[in-house]
Amino acid sequence: MPVVANGIPEILALQGRDLGYSAWREVTQELIDAYAEVSGDHQWIHTDPERAARGPFGRTIAHGYMTLSWGIPMVAELLQVTGVGMALNYGVNKVRFPAPVPVGSRVRLHAEIAAVEEVGRGGVQVTRKFTFEIEGSEKPACVAESLTRYYP
Repeated sequence: MPVVANGIPEILALQGRDLGYSAWREVTQELIDAYAEVSGDHQWIHTDPERAARGPFGRTIAHGYMTLSWGIPMVAELLQVTGVGMALNYGVNKVRFPAPVPVGSRVRLHAEIAAVEEVGRGGVQVTRKFTFEIEGSEKPACVAESLTRYYP
């Protein structure tokens, strides 16, 4: 069950909260190819299974930014914010891609509320620590801090 925060006071109370883990999401070649189409990144390590089989990873790998883009739908499984007028994705800090995500693997998100700060116009900025885990891997696929602002 997701954590529910209703309004600015309950969002402020989330400081330091571990939100837990999302469901696993399978990385398929179809998803990689679709991301390549919308992003324009058609590098062979992502989109050419035959060439990638001879490459450094032995098969195609997901785009790093594709993995990062899953943060919004995955964190929505863990946190629902109600009672606000508007939410804005404000930015991302400290993005790193420590391990490749091979096609056929599964990824999930672990999220924590690292900080909640008041900002102008009665709003708050929430800094969420994202760690994208690859099933069976010691290294994460991606670590980042995601910033979202909520306004009444």
